[in-house]
Amino acid sequence: MHAALELTNLAKSYRKHQAVQDLNLAVQKGELFGFLGPNGAGKTTTIKMLTGLLEPTNGSAEISGIDIWQHPLKAKEKLAYVPDQPNLYPKLTGWDYLEFVASVFQLQKDWFQERANELLASFNLTEQANDLIESYSHGMKQKIALCGALIHEPDVLFMDEPTVGLDPKSARTLKNLLQQLCASGMTVFLSTHILEIAEEMCDRVGIIYEGEVIALGTMDELRGGDDADKSLEDIFLELTGGEDQQAIISEMTNHGDAT
Repeated sequence: MHAALELTNLAKSYRKHQAVQDLNLAVQKGELFGFLGPNGAGKTTTIKMLTGLLEPTNGSAEISGIDIWQHPLKAKEKLAYVPDQPNLYPKLTGWDYLEFVASVFQLQKDWFQERANELLASFNLTEQANDLIESYSHGMKQKIALCGALIHEPDVLFMDEPTVGLDPKSARTLKNLLQQLCASGMTVFLSTHILEIAEEMCDRVGIIYEGEVIALGTMDELRGGDDADKSLEDIFLELTGGEDQQAIISEMTNHGDAT
């Protein structure tokens, strides 16, 4: 049986700069996987390669056993991507936007309408569905982008910095939703530079630093069994050289500066 997501020697370089170096990783069906690292570590570059937006310099990526670059249309039927700043159509209503996404995936009308109404209700957007997206707050835009991402029931949902701009209540709602989706069999690949989010939400965490995965496992595995109270912050400091990385840790634990 194929992993939901499999990376083999995946790499991206720009001239002499290695943005991502030979990533090897498998994420299983139903897993909520956290891809963690400071800004500039290679998280977004990796997600763009996994979603077919950026061609790798080397290696391959498969979604449910389908190579994203050899069979792009077939692979993209199996995935959805919500970037940190969703690029939506401001002059469409929320409902128009969902209809547009459904048309791209050629969803049957009756099935789409039932699914859309369920999603809008779960995000408390039913009353705003006929408002123009340009009138939405950042949090509402993120929610309608998520509705659009989930409308075709993808195997793998990619999210880049999903809690940026969300208030604490919306962030908790998102956390609960993602855990429900994973319980139903969807796989979530979530990138963040905020340690607490990865620690609270994810089944397993991969830490990327300067384009390389330097640690991979559950929180217990990353702690190494030595200290049950060791935080992700402690682990990150140990892995990246301690005192020299205080500025990075400060950035990753300062929620107010999340960008």
